[in-house]
Amino acid sequence: MAVPAEFTTLDISGTFYMNKSLSDSTDAILTAQGVGWLKRRAISMGSLHLTVKHYKDSEGVEHIDIDQVVAGLAGTREERVLNYEERTHNDHVFGHVIGKSRRIPVADIEEEFLKKGWTEETVTNGAIESYVESDTPKSGTSWIAKQIWGTEVIDGVTRYTRHVYFTGPDGKVIEARLVYDYAGPLPEPSA
Repeated sequence: MAVPAEFTTLDISGTFYMNKSLSDSTDAILTAQGVGWLKRRAISMGSLHLTVKHYKDSEGVEHIDIDQVVAGLAGTREERVLNYEERTHNDHVFGHVIGKSRRIPVADIEEEFLKKGWTEETVTNGAIESYVESDTPKSGTSWIAKQIWGTEVIDGVTRYTRHVYFTGPDGKVIEARLVYDYAGPLPEPSA
């Protein structure tokens, strides 16, 4: 389902489901990250649901909090601050990681796969860059995942997408596009 007409990278709040028929497989990436077969199987069979809250704090710094749930697995929570400062996190799927996020002009993106296909809105407002790497001393593996988030027109429909440029422990690069169906606005907070 298309994102609403007013949806921009300045506020990606909402609920989404991964569209598996339009998204590339992530199995090779998950394998290289050391995710076990059973967990990869559950991820591939389940439906990934995102609840995204995008806001600015009192100092005007952007935050994106994401709750991810796959049926049959414990959910994960990502709390991103778009100031490009490194933060550590221990995730039950990806293990110990170090990440940083920021808003980036599309023209400043280095990898061709990450910079192509974005809507004029994303080019004008900037894309969201997520850089995450394994915390090798704690995780025992070494990988880097660069993602660019924005809007893209696919089959005539504007959708929220992520382009992933993944470098595995063996130096092999895997590129993948993740496409999300908009499921609606954030639920209203309970009183």
